[in-house]
Amino acid sequence: MKKITKAVFPVAGLGTRFLPATKASPKEMLPVVDKPLIQYAAEEAIAAGATELIFITGRNKRSIADHFDKAYELEAELEAANKQKLLDIVRSILPKGVSCVFIRQSQALGLGHAVLCAKPVVGNEPFAVLLADDLLCGEVSITKQMVDVFEQQQCSVLGIETVAPEETSSYGVVDAIPQSEDLLEVKGMVEKPKPEEAPSNLAVVGRYVLTPRIFDCLEHVKPGKGGEIQLTDGISALMQYEKVLAYRYHGKRYDCGSKLGFMQANVELALQHPEIADSFKAYLKTLSI
Repeated sequence: MKKITKAVFPVAGLGTRFLPATKASPKEMLPVVDKPLIQYAAEEAIAAGATELIFITGRNKRSIADHFDKAYELEAELEAANKQKLLDIVRSILPKGVSCVFIRQSQALGLGHAVLCAKPVVGNEPFAVLLADDLLCGEVSITKQMVDVFEQQQCSVLGIETVAPEETSSYGVVDAIPQSEDLLEVKGMVEKPKPEEAPSNLAVVGRYVLTPRIFDCLEHVKPGKGGEIQLTDGISALMQYEKVLAYRYHGKRYDCGSKLGFMQANVELALQHPEIADSFKAYLKTLSI
């Protein structure tokens, strides 16, 4: 199979859990320290070899396109003021050789439908899917870890992590057979099962590497509640034709779709930031909590 050079970012969601902050601004543009969530996801994909970033957008998402576009006036001002460091930061948001494609999802019909919207651009190639709500950090890009598995195994790969049994109702959960310490073959998936009905406590997080056959499967999936097409159902159908693996990634995940996870990400990444780590740590020590 071809190398993975395309990454899909479903960003059409409304972000209602962060209202009123997301009333007019995309949740993917919420900043963690000094970068928006979508930039962390894009950098992760680029580190994995992606050269074409495909954003599945909706209403009120124009600032995502603006963020990755060239800002001529801003760059001119920074250059005139001799602020080279800031100029380099702005220019590095989208590295040379990387392009963006924006596809409008006219109706919010589920994650599976969002992925299906990318078919005209992805074509007959394997690709990655990244959900910006999940901020994943590792010494090696999490998507790069999964792409490496794909290149070795030549099949779809789902990113998973172990969750507390009482949390399974918040995730898609896999029924899988271990192949090695970090790799399992998926035999089934259940979307948001009750703890007593979950086949395991291995939850799928917002990272996928998929073969192009997923598009055929999604096109034939029966829509569920509200006419939504679920990616979980498409993957379940895909397993009838080819092997699907689950990979226990090496790194840490912040659930930035929740307020608590978002604040945890800000605190922990601030403590790693080269500009403010020491002073922020000193500030935290002054708090009597």
